[in-house]
Amino acid sequence: MSEPRDGVIYVATGDDYRDLAFASLRSLRRHNPDLSVDLFTDRLDFEGADLFDRVHLVPRVHPRAKLDCMPLSRFERTLYLDSDTLIIAPFADLFDLMDRFELALAHDVRRASSLVQQGAGVATPYAFPQLNSGVVLYRKSDKTETFFAEWLDRYANSGLKRDQPALKDILWSSEIRFYVLPPEFNLRRVTMLDAWEPQDARPTIIHSHRLLDHLLEARGARCQDLPTLLVREREALDDEWSRIGATEADRQDLSVLLDGISKGLISPKALPETDRDTSRSRERAAYERYHRRQMCA
Repeated sequence: MSEPRDGVIYVATGDDYRDLAFASLRSLRRHNPDLSVDLFTDRLDFEGADLFDRVHLVPRVHPRAKLDCMPLSRFERTLYLDSDTLIIAPFADLFDLMDRFELALAHDVRRASSLVQQGAGVATPYAFPQLNSGVVLYRKSDKTETFFAEWLDRYANSGLKRDQPALKDILWSSEIRFYVLPPEFNLRRVTMLDAWEPQDARPTIIHSHRLLDHLLEARGARCQDLPTLLVREREALDDEWSRIGATEADRQDLSVLLDGISKGLISPKALPETDRDTSRSRERAAYERYHRRQMCA
C-alpha cells in the first residue's frame, strides 16, 4: 500500500509532552478525522501509542529534536505541529499550498521585541522578523531536504537555545519558495478574536505556550480548552499593561496603542526584571530547564 500523500507529525519526548501531543491529536481528529498522524518520540512502548497511525523513534533526544525529525516524515506534504496546539477547525485546503510552495510558516508574535528580531548572525529589516517554528507545512523535495539540513547546522553552530534565529537567517538567504501563513493557522494570541470581525478569519490552529505552562516551574493549573485559554490570555494582557505602568487612559490612547512602549511613549516604572523581553526569556529558560530534566530522567 502506498503512503498517504498528506499527513501530520508531532515530535514529543517524555511522558508529559506525549500527553500534550495526545490532547492536540484528539482535537485534530475531531475536525480532520481522515488525516494520517505520526508521532516521533523517545520510546515505542507507551500507553496510547495506537492512537497514532505510526510511531517512530527520534534519532536523538534533545530540546530541538524536531529539527532531526521533520525531514524524516513519510508524507509527501507534511504539517508539523508542536504539542502545545489545539485544532478547532478543518484544515480544508491548507495542504494545497504545497502545489505552489515548498514551505509555509506564520510570523511570530512580539515582533517589536529584540527577542523576535534576533538572527543567528544575519541582519534583516524590521519587516522580516522571525517566523514561528511550531506550525510548519512543507513538501518533500531536494530543496527542503537541503533546507532542513542547513537549518539544523546553523542552529547547532549558533550556540543559541531557540531555533528561530537560525531559521530567520536561512529564510532570508535561501531560494526556497516559502509562504507566510495567515495568523489563523498559527494563532499565538487568542485575544485577537476580540478584535476580529466575523468575516476577518476562520481560526484553525491555536498554538499557545499556556497549554504547557503547568509543566514549567510555576506549575499552575493545566489549561486544556479554548475558553480557559482565552480567560488566561485576557488576564495576561491586563498584566502586561499594568507591569509597564500603563493607566486605563493610556490603553484608550491611539498613540499608545500604535506604539506601545516600542518608542518610549510609556516608560516602564517597575524593576528591570519585569521587562517584557526579560520575562519572556525567563519563560524560555524554564522551558529549557524542564527539557534538560526530562533528558536526564
